[in-house]
Amino acid sequence: MARPDKVAAVEEIAEKFRGASASVVTEYRGLTMSQLTTLRRSLGDGASYRVAKNTLVKRAAEDAGVKIEELLVGPTAITFITGEPVDAAKALRDFAKTNQGLVIKGGFMDGRTLTVAEVNQLADLESREVLLSKLAGAMKGTMAKAAGLFAAPASQVARLAQALADKRAEEEGGGAAPTTEAPTTEASADAES
Repeated sequence: MARPDKVAAVEEIAEKFRGASASVVTEYRGLTMSQLTTLRRSLGDGASYRVAKNTLVKRAAEDAGVKIEELLVGPTAITFITGEPVDAAKALRDFAKTNQGLVIKGGFMDGRTLTVAEVNQLADLESREVLLSKLAGAMKGTMAKAAGLFAAPASQVARLAQALADKRAEEEGGGAAPTTEAPTTEASADAES
């Protein structure tokens, strides 16, 4: 018969698996409590770090339909990511670089198991906010080019219409009598001489 505290722990871990957009399995051998606290803080609000017994995690993973049994060897802790997977993967990778006790074993995302290399590739990606801002900048540039292209024919038509109006004015004005100022100036010049 299963103990109620273990049943509750399995159900809690299974719920975390179901609610997570991704999970990363790590080994934490040799890390102190203060280092684990620092790691938890570095993960931010969108992720939680849970140390659990492998037997409980195996049962919870089976209940949640997550296939990570091969990663559950040695002391295991799981990062449940509900926010941006890239940010949490970066935090884990960066922490592992400075703390040899943390070893990334793999993970689970979008219905499949991730290798260590795939978790590292995820960490190498730019965050969602950076990618969205780059996309917005590219779209803004494209829209400015499109606006210029749409405005160009209109401005060309306006310049052509103005040139045509200027030409008509010249043709109409070329056969007309000189303006009244020109004879007056010539008459006054003759009078002065």
